[in-house]
Amino acid sequence: MPPPFQRAIVSVTNDLATDNRVHRTCTVLQELGYDVLLVGRQLPGSLPLERPYRTRRMRLLFNKGPLFYAEYNLRLFFLLLLSRATFFFSNDLDTLLPNFLAARLRGKELVYDTHEFFTEVPELVQRPRVRAVWLAIERRIFPKLRTVITVNQSIAEAYKQRYGKDLHVVRNIPMPRVLGPVPSRAALDLPVDKRIMVLQGSGINVDRGAEEAVLAMRELPDCMLLIIGGGDAWPVLQQLVKEHALEGRVRLIGKLPYARMMDYTRNADLGLTLDKDTNLNYRFSLPNKLFDYLHAGIPVLATDLPEVAGIVRRHMCGVVIPAPAPEVIRQAVEQLFADPARHASLRHNASLAANALGGEAEAERLRSVLQGLPQ
Repeated sequence: MPPPFQRAIVSVTNDLATDNRVHRTCTVLQELGYDVLLVGRQLPGSLPLERPYRTRRMRLLFNKGPLFYAEYNLRLFFLLLLSRATFFFSNDLDTLLPNFLAARLRGKELVYDTHEFFTEVPELVQRPRVRAVWLAIERRIFPKLRTVITVNQSIAEAYKQRYGKDLHVVRNIPMPRVLGPVPSRAALDLPVDKRIMVLQGSGINVDRGAEEAVLAMRELPDCMLLIIGGGDAWPVLQQLVKEHALEGRVRLIGKLPYARMMDYTRNADLGLTLDKDTNLNYRFSLPNKLFDYLHAGIPVLATDLPEVAGIVRRHMCGVVIPAPAPEVIRQAVEQLFADPARHASLRHNASLAANALGGEAEAERLRSVLQGLPQ
């Protein structure tokens, strides 16, 4: 039976290039028969984009701050209002208002996917006036939504406690992708005589442990740390590397296409996910990089947060530390690499965990949610 909504607009505020969750959403919508348009924004350093569905990256006058959000939301509202789409899919709170208003005015169906506990991110918690604006938008709209998706059970329960609504959970587990043979370390200009650790992500921001990981490298001469991606902490990381003369031990690599990023990750010996328990959003986080590490077949060094640590402990695929202090990271890394048998066992378990945590099941959950929309 054909879907009731033939055209879908999926919107997000990032530049689309590295958002695998949104790519999966668009792919599932396509499989269900929708004509998909993915809308984001164009940044000066945006990577080339090639997708099997239509995309539109808006060039904006402002790239950050309240003027960016005002400009993007206004332009998105008119795009939605004047489009011939019959279904809107909003990603995160910073796209929800224009989607909600356009859906109400046009009588169209709206699905909201909240990728994090948005109003509890540190960037907002530390700016109470700005947080109050976003919280007011959420409080006004969230109770009126019919279909809401999020990334894990902890965030779903937190939203249910706040608004009394049941959310659908679709985790950030990547779909299997054919990446080809693993390139040699020499081909990637990586040392063959060092243990390599990797910390990746497009949101390497404050309180995500990157600074502490860099400082830990002062006492890890036999290791190299690769930090791949970008975020608010990037200038601080550059300064720390320079200040402590760590250029030979820490390599800061910018955003890369997924396959290229995974070339580096598959050459690593350990993946890091070091979010701090400083806010509810990070406490309940379940980042993409955890699953990327497991699919690369490398063990994980993780902080003791319920969702991430729960997977690491359940599958015995890594090491859990209480907090990302430089000395704690150093000790954990030294102990792990000093025990080759333990490292080999964790690496083996990481591959088993990847097989158990397949992206197909999450795609099927999303497909079920979309097929269950009101007719």
